[in-house]
Amino acid sequence: MLDVVIATGNAHKVEEVRAVLEPALGGRVRLRGLAELGAFAEPSETGATFEENSALKALAYATTTGLHCLADDSGLEVDALAGRPGVISSHYCTEGRETGLSRGDRDRLNNERVLRELAGVPPARRGARFVCVVTLARPPRGVEPARVLAASRGTFEGRIGEPPRVPAGGGGFGYDPLFLVEAAPYSLGVTSSELIASEKNRLSHRGAALRGIMRAVNTLATVGAGGGL
Repeated sequence: MLDVVIATGNAHKVEEVRAVLEPALGGRVRLRGLAELGAFAEPSETGATFEENSALKALAYATTTGLHCLADDSGLEVDALAGRPGVISSHYCTEGRETGLSRGDRDRLNNERVLRELAGVPPARRGARFVCVVTLARPPRGVEPARVLAASRGTFEGRIGEPPRVPAGGGGFGYDPLFLVEAAPYSLGVTSSELIASEKNRLSHRGAALRGIMRAVNTLATVGAGGGL
């Protein structure tokens, strides 16, 4: 069986990737969380776009693990904030710098900053979207370096709600408690955190990006690690 690493230390992301991909892969690929393989230093996310950072992570982890890797870069774009937080979404509260905050504290402070910066902005101008880019990379072979095999982009449209309606919901992570879902049948009536997991995976940016890369993963499963990919 071919091993493919879900190249993230975020346990929530690992769960979402497995939930979307495993039913379609029919047991031909074993999806392994990064934590199962040991401790790895996170590569610096120096890219200016989600595509660049996703590729950077996929290539770095394929090199260090010696296995095929799926990595994603994702974040929130808010129209009234000129697309911020964007690629620094996970560290928005510290201007993109890693300062050792726990993931929970970071999420809370990121959310507080977004709400603070949107204070007084009317609902019609609070449009936003989640963006996710997933990249599949193969490990080095002899003198050949790691190489990107495929990439896929997905988006999830909505609006940042206003307190006291948000934050709300016990599911998801990151900015999910702030994000009102635009897609039918919700029409901005629920946050992403209030969706059940299966419905979130059906609608979300990560679900869309993963479905877009499914063909490449299936091809990899068919030809195997040594089959030229």
